[in-house]
Amino acid sequence: MKTDFKFSNLLGTVYCRGNLLFSPDGTHLYSPVGNRVTVFNLVDNKSYTLPFAHRKNIARIGLNPHGNLLLSIDEDGQAVLTHVPRRVVLYHFSFKSHVTALSFSPSGRHFVVGLGRKIEVWHVPSTPDSNAEGDLEFAPFVRHHTHTQHFDDVRHIEWSSDSRFFLSASKDLTARIWSLNPEEGFTPTVLSGHRQGVVGAWFSKDQETIYTVSKDGAVFDWQYTVKPGQEEDEMVDEADMQWRIVNRHYFMQNAATVRCAAFHPESNLLVAGFSNGIFGLYEMPDFNMIHTLSISQNEIDFVTINKSGEWLAFGASKLGQLLVWEWQSESYILKQQGHYDSMNALVYSPDGQRIVTTADDGKIKVWDIESGFCIVTFTEHTSGVTACEFAKKGNVLFTASLDGSIRAWDLIRFRNFRTFTAPERLSFSCMAVDPSGEVVAAGSIDSFDIHIWSVQTGQLLDRLSGHEGPVSSLAFAPNGGLLVSGSWDRTARIWSIFNRTQTSEPLQLQSDVLDIAFRPDSLQIAISTLDGQLSFWSVSEAQQVSGVDGRRDVSGGRRITDRRAAANVAGTKSFNTIRYSMDGTCLLAGGNSKYICLYSVTTMVLLRKFTVSVNLSLSGTQEFLNSKLLTEAGPSGLLDEQGEASDLEDRIDRSLPGSKRGDPSARRKMPEVRVTGVAFSPSGTSFCAASTEGLLIYSLDSIVQFDPFDLNMEITPASTLAVLEQDSDYLKALVMAFRLNEAGLIQRVFQAIPYTDIGLVVEHFPTVYVARLLRYVAAQTEQSPHVEFCLLWIKALVDKHGAWLTANRGKVDVELRIVARAVAKMKDEIRRLADENVYMVDYLLGQARDKPVGGEAGAVDGAAMKTLPPSKEVTIHDIMQEDAVSEDEWIGLE
Repeated sequence: MKTDFKFSNLLGTVYCRGNLLFSPDGTHLYSPVGNRVTVFNLVDNKSYTLPFAHRKNIARIGLNPHGNLLLSIDEDGQAVLTHVPRRVVLYHFSFKSHVTALSFSPSGRHFVVGLGRKIEVWHVPSTPDSNAEGDLEFAPFVRHHTHTQHFDDVRHIEWSSDSRFFLSASKDLTARIWSLNPEEGFTPTVLSGHRQGVVGAWFSKDQETIYTVSKDGAVFDWQYTVKPGQEEDEMVDEADMQWRIVNRHYFMQNAATVRCAAFHPESNLLVAGFSNGIFGLYEMPDFNMIHTLSISQNEIDFVTINKSGEWLAFGASKLGQLLVWEWQSESYILKQQGHYDSMNALVYSPDGQRIVTTADDGKIKVWDIESGFCIVTFTEHTSGVTACEFAKKGNVLFTASLDGSIRAWDLIRFRNFRTFTAPERLSFSCMAVDPSGEVVAAGSIDSFDIHIWSVQTGQLLDRLSGHEGPVSSLAFAPNGGLLVSGSWDRTARIWSIFNRTQTSEPLQLQSDVLDIAFRPDSLQIAISTLDGQLSFWSVSEAQQVSGVDGRRDVSGGRRITDRRAAANVAGTKSFNTIRYSMDGTCLLAGGNSKYICLYSVTTMVLLRKFTVSVNLSLSGTQEFLNSKLLTEAGPSGLLDEQGEASDLEDRIDRSLPGSKRGDPSARRKMPEVRVTGVAFSPSGTSFCAASTEGLLIYSLDSIVQFDPFDLNMEITPASTLAVLEQDSDYLKALVMAFRLNEAGLIQRVFQAIPYTDIGLVVEHFPTVYVARLLRYVAAQTEQSPHVEFCLLWIKALVDKHGAWLTANRGKVDVELRIVARAVAKMKDEIRRLADENVYMVDYLLGQARDKPVGGEAGAVDGAAMKTLPPSKEVTIHDIMQEDAVSEDEWIGLE
């Protein structure tokens, strides 16, 4: 089994904090998810996560007007410049301070960052695309100039359409006008008059008006007019002109404050998001309210408008919501939300197209792997959902919850069709489903018994007693014959629940059982225990065959409150979840640390160690102890030094000393990195892990499809034939022929490839052209007389690219149908031909056994007669060899 898995996508989280960005064409939305950036394609309904990761949560992202450069900055001011089309990192840079605002100029030559109360203007780094030599620069970030006139943090920066001026809005109750370069007769201007911090400031389309919005809901219109006391029709000097407030408007949202706002100059639309989850859309300059809508139960953190002004994007960090609203049709373009609490379990659907996740928030979400979107959410459970499992056919999902119920879900109609409960109230912590889908078993932390129900009737069939502690894990054998349970009483039991005796075989272990996994062939089980051991047992003999000490492998990462290094921290040295690969050769294991371990079952060797997260905003990602960060008052990372201005205000206790009031459910510590579930895809080409940051998918084929011949100008029919005939490079010649897309050239190259090299050519064939090759081979199968040759091509394509065809079924659905039709047509023709000639073949074979070939009754050719040995079994092939008769003549005989 291949082990070179790479990170390919992040599901389960759509927005964490920071600003949202639309692409210049308005079809893509960029959203910061922790220390990564996810891109949502709003037209094709797909999403992908960029492959780089910051060391802290991302605070601001910016996109240049061409849409090819993305600048992302984390909480510490560490910046990463990414080339978006190629998904590669170009530069790393540090601004050495916390960045509060970021904006690219419309010309694409400069960008402005707000570093607290300071504003810096920088030149946009050149890229290999824009650089004449095509080389990278050693020091690409060059500062243009700096402004330090603000007295508090800068919250918003907006450029004028000609890129000569920009506005800055600050928490010091003012907005200021700056020029990029010194302008004759211009001095930086202060716009003061608001009573609370300014949320945003924008130019109108003609740049004659400036709109400012403050936290208390005031909207001011500023215009460049004469000073009070002078008539406008008089001849006035430039010194007598100034920016003045000409109109004041108020949102009037009762006690709610303005959290974010955005303005679209072309359509004069102003949108504001409030702390009560309501947003309002207004038309300026008359401040006409178009509509208001409540989209969240919590405050809206950020809003932006796409270039056409049709779509509004909202982000709410507390619930992890991301919404795209089309205001004209009043409909959602995108509505996604991650789990509010940490995920507990996950499972792949049998076809490998979906992943189901469950969490402590009581919700069950079904994620489509191809699009990356959540397609349905079930909310019937009233408490945390602890386990989930699919029936064998894949249309029925079972979930277990702490609310005391086991529920069965129909994933065709998306409804709950059966609920199983115990006679007394229990909190179910684990569950297993029989492969036939007729029996479901569950264990709880309250009772030491295993409950078994019938899926068809919903009745409790039996209660299996034998454990002396809470049941922590259950697993049915893939062949359906046995049930294995693990408990905190340091034993695992093998139950024959379908036999009359219902006997159980205990397996004694050295510590509490955390998880159990069955090998796909049902001959071996793997057991993870609290002391970090992985033990492998033979099911038929009930004996341990091997084991691995995984304490050193899984341990890693110290919590922010720990006073010792990661190697000496307790509580992280065991695997909470383990799963076998589809072929049974590898075991995937994860626990309360930042590592996922991949072991070889045969050699008991650690093959790979995957790091789930390098995000230092999570507790448990640091390895070593830095004593200078530990103070008498506690770790410096949890000290709030700025009061209400700090980002820590949401995760520490803001009540007075000794006071017990406040929200008891508020998070007071940093979230810890951990892995709560792992699973291999049925195809074996990827696996997923449920972690604190979301649902991480690691894949073998995560490369971006790239055609190496797209940019080559020397591809001609003559060069293609030269490669074919002189170099005998069949793969290169075939790709060049498809690039030119000439039917005659493609057919000539296709038929010139030897049948012995078909498998090798197809294996290295670029996936960009697989769909076209499949369609061409299907057409040749229907037209060409080379039946076996075409079938060898189809077999090689399915064998070598089967995983890609399965993952991209929607793209190649037409091609697969053409292939199926061609193969079916060929099958029917061969069957008809055989049925028509079966008696003639029997007659010829009979004549060959009785007398020499070529006699009076069976004369075929006038060549010299030869007698076949009587003891030899006579076949058509023998007769053709003796008399040199072609195969087409034999098949055509009637």
